[in-house]
Amino acid sequence: MKNDQYPHRAAAPAVSRRHTLAGMACMPLVVAEAATADDVIAKLIDHTQQANAALMRGDAGTYRQMVSLTDDFVLMSPFGGVPSKAAEYTPERWERMGRFFRNGTHRQEVVQTYGSQDMVVLALIERDSVEVGGLPAQEWALRVTLVYRRVGTEWHLAHRHADPLANGINLQQAAALARGLPASQ
Repeated sequence: MKNDQYPHRAAAPAVSRRHTLAGMACMPLVVAEAATADDVIAKLIDHTQQANAALMRGDAGTYRQMVSLTDDFVLMSPFGGVPSKAAEYTPERWERMGRFFRNGTHRQEVVQTYGSQDMVVLALIERDSVEVGGLPAQEWALRVTLVYRRVGTEWHLAHRHADPLANGINLQQAAALARGLPASQ
């Protein structure tokens, strides 16, 4: 684009709609006060989809830009064990997490949603095809509960609970896991 009025200025680079939308998607979710609960829930579902898709590709940086954690965030990971808290998510841990997931695709199925003025709960089934922890690419189906809390005009993730039981297990396998044994015993 030529600028005849100010010939000494370089033309601004063209920015596509796709690049603009992609850049906006990498921002924390901000919702106007007048938005209905249904609007907020729909935006959080879409935002969560995009953020988790980035993480499954190994892009923890984009995930971090899109998802703000509350100071009292708690993660109950699909691997079990002691829940982790917000203070444990150091830059080094985020970097390791980005290396843990590779070359993945992500889609989510909404099971149920709940919303109020300051809190939204999403119950999802996440279906990923991803390389996890150095394992070859494989299908991962997780049952996930996400709790978002409004902080000012932004929505922050307060809780994530995930388990690998989306495909179901039998009573004996559940009993073995509850006793701390492998599900095959």
